[in-house]
Formats: sequence, C-alpha cells, structure tokens
Amino acid sequence: MRISKLSNPTLGRFVLPEQRELYLRMKEDEKLVHMPVLEQDELESFQYQLRDAAREDYAVTVTWWQSVKGELGTTRSMWGVVKWIDANARRIKLVNDEDVQWIPIGCIVSVRA
Repeated sequence: MRISKLSNPTLGRFVLPEQRELYLRMKEDEKLVHMPVLEQDELESFQYQLRDAAREDYAVTVTWWQSVKGELGTTRSMWGVVKWIDANARRIKLVNDEDVQWIPIGCIVSVRA
C-alpha cells in the first residue's frame, strides 16, 4: 500500500516543533463546542437532583460546560457528593476522594445519580 503525500502533508518534509504545536492547537480548537441549550424542565430537574443529593448525601455525576475561547468550550465531568449549594453565587461544591470543584449552576448540562 502506498501512502500519498496529499493524504499526509507532513510525509517527506521536515516540520518544526513550533509548526507541529500550532497544528495540534488548531486540531484541539476544532473540538470546541458552543454551550448546549437546555429546556427549562431539564434545568429544574438538575436543581432537584442536586438538592436531593446534598440533602441525602449520595454521589452524583455532574457534567458541565467550561469556556475555553470566548463562546467556545468543552464539557467536563466529575462524580462526587454535593457538599454545598451557594445560592448567591449560583454554584455548587462537588467533592470526591481526589478533587474539590466549584461548578457554576448555569453551566451544568447533565446530572446523573
């Protein structure tokens, strides 16, 4: 099988580390997404699950969107116990064995028990 230079433009030429880094950064930027738009009933469901998890002290998995470049970002997930719901700052404190994370309530896109 023969690989053409068109399918792999770096084949047969020297690439500077700076060029490679820029190329990889551009590929990472292509993976960024806009914040998902959620329905009101989904948001209310998340808030109910978070309050219940905090009250009953059981673990949940929270997925949230995090801005990377302006309106583009990535989603992150973490499991843990909701230790605090800060209604004034509109964020939750999620704690597990390895990490503590303050997550903005407005950025949460999924909560699973």
